[in-house]
Order: sequence, then structure tokens, then C-alpha cells
Amino acid sequence: MDALARSLADTGLPHPLLVDAARTAIADGSPEGVEERARRHAHAAARALLQPVVNATGVLLHTNLGRAPLAVTADAAYTNLELDLSSGRRGSRHAHAAALLARLCGAEDAIVVNNGASAVLLVLAALATGRGAAVSRGELVEIGGGFRVPEVMEQSGAKLVEVGTTNRTRLADFASAAENPANDTALALKVHQSNYRIVGFTEHVTMAELASLGVPAVADIGSGLVDAACPWLADGPPAWLAGEPAARQSLADGAALVTFSGDKLFGGPQAGIIAGRADLVQRCAHHPLARALRPGSLVLNALQQVTLAYMRRDGEAIEFWRMASLTTSELESRANAVTTEAGAGEVAEMASVPGGGTLPGVEIDSYGVVLDGDHTASLRAGTPPIIARVSESRTWLDLRTVAPADDHHVIAALKAIG
Repeated sequence: MDALARSLADTGLPHPLLVDAARTAIADGSPEGVEERARRHAHAAARALLQPVVNATGVLLHTNLGRAPLAVTADAAYTNLELDLSSGRRGSRHAHAAALLARLCGAEDAIVVNNGASAVLLVLAALATGRGAAVSRGELVEIGGGFRVPEVMEQSGAKLVEVGTTNRTRLADFASAAENPANDTALALKVHQSNYRIVGFTEHVTMAELASLGVPAVADIGSGLVDAACPWLADGPPAWLAGEPAARQSLADGAALVTFSGDKLFGGPQAGIIAGRADLVQRCAHHPLARALRPGSLVLNALQQVTLAYMRRDGEAIEFWRMASLTTSELESRANAVTTEAGAGEVAEMASVPGGGTLPGVEIDSYGVVLDGDHTASLRAGTPPIIARVSESRTWLDLRTVAPADDHHVIAALKAIG
């Protein structure tokens, strides 16, 4: 077995994994062909490891592919994570990225947790345990993985107070709930319908209206747009962002707190941000759950770098916004170059989507390469794997989500397909 494992050393896997591959191959059958079987198992083990892929799906925030692509480097070094360099005393991990995020959002204070759902959970636990939290029935959403707002609320210890109807909720509904002593309403929660739309005979309550209730109004904007004005983009906000709630504007409209994800429209690592009134943020920060939900220095460093790019108004440094801002002429030119060099495929107009549970129904004009037939399996089998989509018995590779530096991988794959 050891000899068989050593014969697989060229795969680059550590010896214990090669031993596992050898053991499985031997158990599979006769000695004949055992090395070939062992190599297949080793290859499968390598493919199961986390690794870079080329996203040619046109989904900018593809949840299965890690949502926002992020290029952040960190040397092997200690950091001043919880050290105040001025005094030499213990500091706070909220003094770095979180402080910058508060400044960016126009908030008094902010803290960071490990994802968007955690941010909502912590706010509810810190501000409404044993008390009521009023939510419109039209905003009792289910996010990816089957997690639902009522279930998150139950785990937080808050009591769900449903108001309005699925399609129509008015300020009077919230006011009635807040005035009812039986509800003991601690806050009103507005949840962004980021992954679905209710259209037709509808009515909803604005954040400015909610802020007039007399209880803290919390805006879970989910997708993570920082500022509707998009000052980091030279041409301002793109048309496809119209109507998307943003942290700065929600706070300006009276939200006591906003919560959002770090790896969606913000373009950073997976994280949850809570920003707003200092007294409420501090109640969250001092809740026992805050320690269980806090991120480490790698996430905070990545958030800090992305936040500094926003503050420099350098959208090009944030990969999501660089991709989202590409013009169709740029993409068409790249598609022509790819098909010409590969000698395969056709240039085609395409429609990218934001993805990641954001902006449902929104499409962004794009260009890419299309091939007859389903070639997704062979594209995934390459190095690096290329993830494409199939529609109408054709394979579509949208170049909006392919980094220009990866075009040569697409060309090589097209040549191999022939």
C-alpha cells in the first residue's frame, strides 16, 4: 500500500491522502488496474479541495462560487487586532474595519459579525429578547439554505409580531402593533425583499415612516449597497441598481440600525455588518452572542481593505464593481478575441445577473461565447475548472464574470473542445 501511495506522489497531494486513495483502490477490486484506480481516487480527492475556478456563468455574486470575488493578501504576521498601539493596552477588534464602516455608512458606530443572518440574529437577541419585534407579513422571507426570518427570530428569543398582509402593509398596522401592550414591541424590523418581488396590488411602509413609530426601526438591507449615489463609480449608479436600498440612505431616513452582508453588493468577504446608533450597537457588542459570532483578523483585514477602497472612491479596486461596470463594447471585443484565437465558438449577446439573492429579475447586458452542445462537464474537468451554463442545448460562457487575465484559460478550453 505504501508503494502504491508513493507512486502517486506526482499528484501533489500529501501522503496521508495518497494512502487513503491507495487503500480505497485496493478495496475496490483485484490487483489488476489498481494503480489506475488509485490515481482516479487521488484525482477525485484533489478536485474536492477548495480551489480557484473561472466563473463564466454571468452570475456576478454566485453563491456556489463564493459570491463576491476578493483579492486580498496578508503576510504571515501578527496584527494589532485587540491592541491599542497608542496606549499599549488591550484594544477592540471593532476599532479597525468596523470604525471605517461606520464612517462609510454615515453611522455613529458599527460592529462586524460572521454573516448577514448573524447580524440580524444578534440585533434581535440584544434588543428584543422576550419582547416583540414587528415585521410585515410580506417580508417574512426565506433565504438560501432554507433559513427563514421567523426561525432566526425564534432562536434570538424575540417574539414575532406579524403586521399587515402579504401584499399590503401600512404604517397604521405597525402603529397598532406598537401600541398594543400585549406585544411589548421593542423594535420594528424592515426586511429587504432581496430575492423575490411582490408586484401588483401592493403597499409597503418606508423606512422614514417606520422611524416615526417611537421604537427603534431596524433595516435589514441584506444585499449590502453602501450608498445609492455610488460615488466610487465615475459614472454614478448604474440603471440596474434603481430602487435598491442602501445603508447610508436608510440611516439618513431614520433607521436606528442597518444590517447587511459583506460578500454581496459590498464586494468583500463573508461577513455581517451592523451599523447605526452607538448605544444600540454597543448593546449588540456586549451581548454574549457577539463573541460567538465575531470574525477573525483575516475577515476584518479584508473588510478594511475593501472599505478603504470605497473611501478612496476606487471602484476599480473592488472586483465586483469592476466586473459590473464593464461596457458591452469591452466585452464584445474580448469575445471576438477569444473566438478568433481559439478558432471555436460564436460571439453572442448575453444577460448577466447580480445573483447572490440580490436584485431578482434584474439583467445586465453582456457578451460572451456560445458553443453548440453541452460542454459543461469537460469545462469543469479542466485546470482551472471553468463553470459555464447550458441553455437551449448550447453552452454559454459570459465574459462579464471572467477576469481578463483568465481569458487564456477560456481559449485553451475552447481549443481542447475543438
